Amino acid sequence: MVSTAHSFTIKVLGIGALALLMLIPLLQVQGLVSERNGLREQAVAQVASRWGEAQTVGGPMLALTYTQRWKTDQGWAERSATRLQLPATLDIDARLRTATRAYGIYETPVYTASLTMKARFEADDLAPLRSLVQQGAGGLELRLPLADVRGLREVRTVRINGNEHRLQPGTLTSGYATAVVAIDAQLLQAPVAIELALDIAGTERIQFLPFGRASSLKLGADWADPSFTGAFLPVRHDIVERKFDAAWQVLELNRGYGQQWDEGELDASRVAASAFGVTLYQPASVYQQNERAGKYGVLFIALTFVAFFLFEVLKKLRVHPVQYLLIGVALCTFYLLLLALSEQIGFGPAYALAAAAVALLVGGYAAAVLSTRRAGFVLGGSLALVYGLLYGLVVSEQYSLLIGALTLLAVVAVLMYLTRRVDWYGESRSAPAPSVPAP
Repeated sequence: MVSTAHSFTIKVLGIGALALLMLIPLLQVQGLVSERNGLREQAVAQVASRWGEAQTVGGPMLALTYTQRWKTDQGWAERSATRLQLPATLDIDARLRTATRAYGIYETPVYTASLTMKARFEADDLAPLRSLVQQGAGGLELRLPLADVRGLREVRTVRINGNEHRLQPGTLTSGYATAVVAIDAQLLQAPVAIELALDIAGTERIQFLPFGRASSLKLGADWADPSFTGAFLPVRHDIVERKFDAAWQVLELNRGYGQQWDEGELDASRVAASAFGVTLYQPASVYQQNERAGKYGVLFIALTFVAFFLFEVLKKLRVHPVQYLLIGVALCTFYLLLLALSEQIGFGPAYALAAAAVALLVGGYAAAVLSTRRAGFVLGGSLALVYGLLYGLVVSEQYSLLIGALTLLAVVAVLMYLTRRVDWYGESRSAPAPSVPAP
């Protein structure tokens, strides 16, 4: 009795140790997933460096260079400063034409955005700038902040109060490169109306800075899966048939900084934090899906070991620890095969091929080891069912936890049902036969 109980205990502990040992190849595969994802990010960076980075576009602002003077113990000191003025209203209409670009085997979404901007500076808001001009300030510019000026494809219209102008390269402002127009300070005597129309190219994401006292944005693209990102969500959006349209409304009170400041006074990070827009989202990239699949690796290896152990107990068969080890290695190979295939043919087809290959491999091996085809069919079919459940966990982002919890509960219930009559102590084998009284 004791030897039977000990043999069961030792076998269970050994199987548990083997399952934990499988953590080593699983972690290696997870490391490989991270490495391949890093290569993809490098490929995206290569595409972006040639096509255009993720873009952040600011509305037009006025910049007036003036001289600050103050008295010290040694006399008067002075330095050059730049006053930045934001418009009262800013209206942007953006239309994105999307595509994908590949670098090696890696693809990333890119876009070309047609932008139309209208901004208006009211006369009352320009009063501080007029005061500086009267004190001798000069060097008035219109500045357009842009994250990556290399992505600027075409400037169709630059109008200031109806007059055509030309953009020139400018200086860094609030952490962004700029395109500028030098303008006459006399324009500050009346409201200033700005009209811009241009095309910019970028990769994966486009965002805008709410540089108006009241800023509005209308954004549309031929992309099925937009992810609205940044400081503000759209007030309305419509997603139909591989395209979307969205609209934002942002006020000065929402963004956390004012309409006017001297360059250097406002932290650039506060400006960047107010950006909002859209990311061309790719639902669960193959590397995210591979990583999520690997998180359940030890659980499913353990369940497969348990299934083999149940055949040992219920059918009174014997499986050697080396055979358990080979089965565990085969199960780990699934994740490596899945990663390699998914880079080439996509996650869904790769998952089906890898799962079918491993289920056939383990099922055939089980039929040989357990000397019964029925056992091979049962274990191979069970493994195919497990991989089907795992696929549901991987692709279901919102309900993966619920599906996993219910699946685990069902598995435990099945195990408890199948082993409800197992004599773990072996008492029925060693108990003496009941004595029969003499007639």
